[in-house]
Amino acid sequence: MPSSNAFTRRGFVTATAGAAGALAMSPLLAACGNGSSAAKGSTNTKTGLAAALPTYKPNSAANPDIPIVQGSGGAVTDAGYLTYPANPVATVSGTPGSGGTYSAVTPLWGSIPAANNAYYQAVNKALGATINMEPANGNTYNTSVTALVAGKKLPDWIQLPTWWNSTFNVGELTGSQLTDLTPYLAGDKILQYPNLAAIPTAAWSAGVWNNKLYGIPSFASGATFAGCFFYRKDLLVDKLGLSAEVKSIADFENLLKECKAANGGIGASDDLWTYLAQPYGIPEKFAVQNGKLVHKYDLPQFAEGLNWAYKVAKAGYIHPDALAGDTSNANTRFYSGKCIISSTGTGAWNLMDAQSGLAANPKYNRQAFKVFSADGTSTPTIFVEAGASIMSYLNKNLTDKQVKECLAIANYLAAPYGSAEYTLINYGVAGVDHTMTSSGPQYTDQGKKEANQDTYQFLASAASVVSNPGMDQLTKDFCAWQADAVQHAYKPVFDNANITVPARLATADTAQAVEDTIKEVYHGLKPISAFQDAVTTWKKSGGTDVIAWYQTNVYDKFGSMQ
Repeated sequence: MPSSNAFTRRGFVTATAGAAGALAMSPLLAACGNGSSAAKGSTNTKTGLAAALPTYKPNSAANPDIPIVQGSGGAVTDAGYLTYPANPVATVSGTPGSGGTYSAVTPLWGSIPAANNAYYQAVNKALGATINMEPANGNTYNTSVTALVAGKKLPDWIQLPTWWNSTFNVGELTGSQLTDLTPYLAGDKILQYPNLAAIPTAAWSAGVWNNKLYGIPSFASGATFAGCFFYRKDLLVDKLGLSAEVKSIADFENLLKECKAANGGIGASDDLWTYLAQPYGIPEKFAVQNGKLVHKYDLPQFAEGLNWAYKVAKAGYIHPDALAGDTSNANTRFYSGKCIISSTGTGAWNLMDAQSGLAANPKYNRQAFKVFSADGTSTPTIFVEAGASIMSYLNKNLTDKQVKECLAIANYLAAPYGSAEYTLINYGVAGVDHTMTSSGPQYTDQGKKEANQDTYQFLASAASVVSNPGMDQLTKDFCAWQADAVQHAYKPVFDNANITVPARLATADTAQAVEDTIKEVYHGLKPISAFQDAVTTWKKSGGTDVIAWYQTNVYDKFGSMQ
């Protein structure tokens, strides 16, 4: 994935499998501890986090065609590129490595390349070290890595995606099996690694545990949002003559009604619930009112938004296959025009999507509605998620010299878009793995087999950019949406806190029974009262204790950390 948009679990899965709205994962990175209060590797404080974070210093080998836009809440857009540098320049002098040999395990959602292939050999030669890449099946990665953790057999360098922090118990691994990088990278110490220093601060925050820096981020972005509402412009606007200027939930509902009528009386929208949090102002997990935490389930806007989702489902505005829980064919419904409106992660808006859509309909044009408020009068808001969900770690058994060598290698791997190092890591050797064209590097048959997979990138990579070679308007449209969205961004409560919830409260914290009921409500199977009853039961079976634990052990000690 050498181009376009930040890599997140939600973005990756929705872009490739069409799991629209299926992954409502909370970026509040809660690993299960054992005590009744904060355990080893648990909650960061606002001041402690600031002290552990590296200094941010932008670095670009190629000036973007669409510059970064600063928003609110610390959000910044990804740089946009319409062309790839014809002559990539080097950002690292000499070879970063000093002859070391290291084992590295990373997930891979694709075909596993042959071991010690020509691409690996070329990259290792450029690194001046041997990284024995051992990519593992991403679909079973949580199981295979759990075994390594339990046996204390972690490799020298490992990728631990943040959505599995709880599974891997990362909070406990920090300080016991993983290297503390704070002495090497905190503050201005990172400036000796200029490409690492160019990674946005928000991305590093996700790798800080108990006020110490452990993780090295990949695919960082300062504009990581849960997702948005998409529409087929070629159908909604160009064919039906409807306006995509949605200012309120009433406007949105009118569009759903019109799309159903145009679709022969069959609902022409896919599931919407997950991203209704944005117009209804539903927080990630908690809001703070008068110094007290209020769980999102207890907020009136949560019930209001869920009741609206129930209402449109009962009105037949949602496609029946979506109501039946079929998420695997969501992209197919969108490409075919059976669904004119959908909601999913922003990672779905990319070159691969455009190519698939155009293959189904030559006029295909995915666009996104701007953020809006339900009442149409309030200022829209959208919470920004963690700046990275792909985080690598070094083994604590490495010596000081080895850690420094690995960080020098990481600096090479994090070279910015369009640089000589970036080109090698993402496209392989010129003339062997790729050829340079007017649209940028194009893989050869050998490159497709060996270089066209994310391997080294999962150890470290440059900040994400928006680039869709040959489709300039797509890049411009995505960047324009981001530029608007970041103006409405805010940090959620317990932003980048990496909270370790006691094991005894883990089940209640997940609230799976409530989430299951919510799904039944927004699919029109149960009324809003079923949700209210589920919340009451959840509170009696541990929910109240969970909220109290967060209040006493996190908020009262450290504040909201926003």
